[in-house]
Amino acid sequence: MIRMPLATASLLAIAISLAGCGEGKDKDKAAAPAPTPAASTAPAAAPASTAAGKVDEAAGKAVVSHYADMVYAVYSDAESTAKTLQTAIDAFLAKPNADTLKAAKAAWVAARVPYLQSEAFRFGNTIIDDWEGQVNAWPLDEGLIDYVDKSYEHALGNPGATANIIANTEVQVGEDKVDVKDITPEKLASLNELGGSEANVATGYHAIEFLLWGQDLNGTGPGAGNRPASDYLEGAGATGGHNDRRRAYLKAVTQLLVSDLEEMVGNWKPNVADNYRATLEAEPAEAGLRKMLFGMGSLSLGELAGERMKVSLEANSPEDEQDCFSDNTHNSHFYDAKGIRNVYLGEYTRVDGTKLTGASLSSLVAKADPAADKALKDDLAATEAKIQVMVDHANKGEHYDQLIAAGNTAGNQIVRDAIASLVKQTGSIEAAAGKLGITDLNPDNADHEF
Repeated sequence: MIRMPLATASLLAIAISLAGCGEGKDKDKAAAPAPTPAASTAPAAAPASTAAGKVDEAAGKAVVSHYADMVYAVYSDAESTAKTLQTAIDAFLAKPNADTLKAAKAAWVAARVPYLQSEAFRFGNTIIDDWEGQVNAWPLDEGLIDYVDKSYEHALGNPGATANIIANTEVQVGEDKVDVKDITPEKLASLNELGGSEANVATGYHAIEFLLWGQDLNGTGPGAGNRPASDYLEGAGATGGHNDRRRAYLKAVTQLLVSDLEEMVGNWKPNVADNYRATLEAEPAEAGLRKMLFGMGSLSLGELAGERMKVSLEANSPEDEQDCFSDNTHNSHFYDAKGIRNVYLGEYTRVDGTKLTGASLSSLVAKADPAADKALKDDLAATEAKIQVMVDHANKGEHYDQLIAAGNTAGNQIVRDAIASLVKQTGSIEAAAGKLGITDLNPDNADHEF
């Protein structure tokens, strides 16, 4: 993999209070599929111990092994859909027009579906969290990459916020000049977090999203980005300027995404003696179960409820919504929540429609305390239903950036309800962990108060 050093996200071991609901940053697909109730999966071959707070080692290892199967399947699907996106982008660059651009956008939206379901794996596994910044970082200062509207407002103190790599063969960042004459995957990897600013996102899904959609200049009103296909034409009818470099950027950043996903698939491939999966499966079962539960709780609380919803809602800021150029944020939230539920139930529906099931956390918790298992399953289903309301509104024309608008009392409440449900389910995740003898789970709250 092509990689430059990235700052790792710290996972804060901070005890949180889950009493009450908080009110309140990752920045055209038609409908996201409606959620279908998930059934609990088959129990592990080896039974869990009947003693509360003690899990049979063989049963626990079976759950961790199936989790590794799921991670491998999800990233394999993310890789295959990224390659489909790459094919669509190549077709668009070969013949830039409204139809090929539309097809590339549809491929981007489809590629998000499996990837977003992988984010529940992120926080418990540092190999993923360290890698994620090059793949899915947001929000981004798009002026680093390309031209922007005169109304553009970038992150304060970001020296690369207006560098415009596409328009320049050399960019000034503070006292340093950076050669960007050749736009390659390696060069883009070196530019990510340029000048030490997390807003300088040069790579990943959201850089591709910006290059396909352009800025969304509609604020909290209806409409997504509207970049013309002619920004990629060469010769007569071309718009945007520097189109040869824009074409090179889109091609290189897509190749980098595919390469990064190929690397992560390799980390989870079965029957490899020295990859990360082998290390995980060799650990005591409790270590793997803790990583699973910590990943679920941290995505649920600090990331999804906090960074992705609470921040944008409290600021009424479409710049802080996750998929801000495409208005696909409702689907992103839905599939993030789906990923949390997948981990607990031990199930994942692949992009080809096949369903992966096996030994699950749910089976272990149900053995220890059926009421705790039911409470968490009910909370996970309730959260999915709350976010489905966002999906339904988006499918009727009211997208996430409209829901969070100042003065949209009903829309704001939809987001608050989802946040409250995520906070509640995090409490149930901690309770379930306790039933397995995993205390002090302390999911990352990303310094948010709920």
